[in-house]
Amino acid sequence: MNIEIANRLVTLRKENNLSQEALAEKLGISRQAVSKWERAEASPDTDNLILLARLYQVSLDDLLKTDDDIIPKEEIVEIQVGDHEKINQAEEVEPGSEEYVHVGFQGIHVKDKDGEVHVGWNGIHVTDSTDDVHIDKNGVYVNGEKAKGHIFVHGKKTEFPLGLIALVIYIVIGCVFGMWHPGWLIFLLVPIIGSAIQAVRKKRLSCFCYPLLVIFVFLFAGFVYSAWHPMWVVFLTIPVYYELFN
Repeated sequence: MNIEIANRLVTLRKENNLSQEALAEKLGISRQAVSKWERAEASPDTDNLILLARLYQVSLDDLLKTDDDIIPKEEIVEIQVGDHEKINQAEEVEPGSEEYVHVGFQGIHVKDKDGEVHVGWNGIHVTDSTDDVHIDKNGVYVNGEKAKGHIFVHGKKTEFPLGLIALVIYIVIGCVFGMWHPGWLIFLLVPIIGSAIQAVRKKRLSCFCYPLLVIFVFLFAGFVYSAWHPMWVVFLTIPVYYELFN
């Protein structure tokens, strides 16, 4: 299914205040089927398309319309990345491999053996073998239900895949804006955010990786604003930070 149509299905479901489970119950199908539609992994059959159009009170044309142009297969340019990944620089790509990265106007779609991530205009969608997480302006939804407070799975707090999200964002700003440099600085935010989460959980600011934050600020100011001097003074705040919070 086209990513644009999949995103429209997500939007229409939320506009009608339905969770994936509630929609699946109304259609007489499984929640996993609804989830696959909204991740563009599968398409509703004709009967379900008609039921969706009636439920959302839209025409089939409105439900299935797309602004995408059909691109001939011979015009699809594939760039080999390592041994397993391919970046398909075309709007319409049929992902057939076990692992791939799809970059298009509708966003970035990354898939590997453990799960997949879609980053688009409507938010971030992450799924693995057990859970389905969707993040947008309305909040965080886990398996179709809005999360409140901390997210727990099997008694443990769920760790958000910061590294994978950083990779996706890096590919986006690189392909769309050409900011491969200094866009790589985003990877420094992974341990910074991770240590910040740990510091909050443990209620100990000394657990925060403050020196790495200082390095990030120094490099960002240097690369973007050429402010190597006097920004070096931020390193002087490191001993002050640990003196205060140890």
